[in-house]
Amino acid sequence: MGRSVMAALWLALAGALAVPIDHAAGQDTGFALHSPAFQQGGEIPSRYTCEALDLSPPLAWTEPPPGTRSLALVVDDPDAPDPKAPQTTWVHWVVVGIPVQGRELAAGAGGRRLPTGARHGLNDWKRADYGGPCPPIGRHRYFFKLYALDTTLSELPSPTKAELERAMQGHILAQAELVGTYEKKHL
Repeated sequence: MGRSVMAALWLALAGALAVPIDHAAGQDTGFALHSPAFQQGGEIPSRYTCEALDLSPPLAWTEPPPGTRSLALVVDDPDAPDPKAPQTTWVHWVVVGIPVQGRELAAGAGGRRLPTGARHGLNDWKRADYGGPCPPIGRHRYFFKLYALDTTLSELPSPTKAELERAMQGHILAQAELVGTYEKKHL
């Protein structure tokens, strides 16, 4: 199958994955995540990567479903280290306790500029902050996953992705997903 056909299939799949689902009711909740910096399936600008400022990109979302008490965010790369032969999913950012009243994270929130009450979890560099795309080879996909939760998870001070996923079990009201791609310009 040609590269252009594979790319078209991947983008169609990414669009299908972006549909937020109310897991309890099995219905579309309308909960959606987007960024003014890049489109669904589009390239993440270099300013948000290790090749430039390594800022977290701006993110915005629609109103979460009723009963949401907090939001959590995970950004990961399932194509590490090589998209032709992935071996692991590399976690770039974990955030818990995002207040339900807010509708955005500003560019650079991945440093120490989180909304009041939100806190960083640990990424795979063992840091409590954002680590931007920095693929060693090829074009990687970066999944920004925002979870609407019926709890605050206040008992998790700085969780890893695995700890967060365990704590969220049975508490996810909806999930919104945004996928961006990146390939290093300077190897």
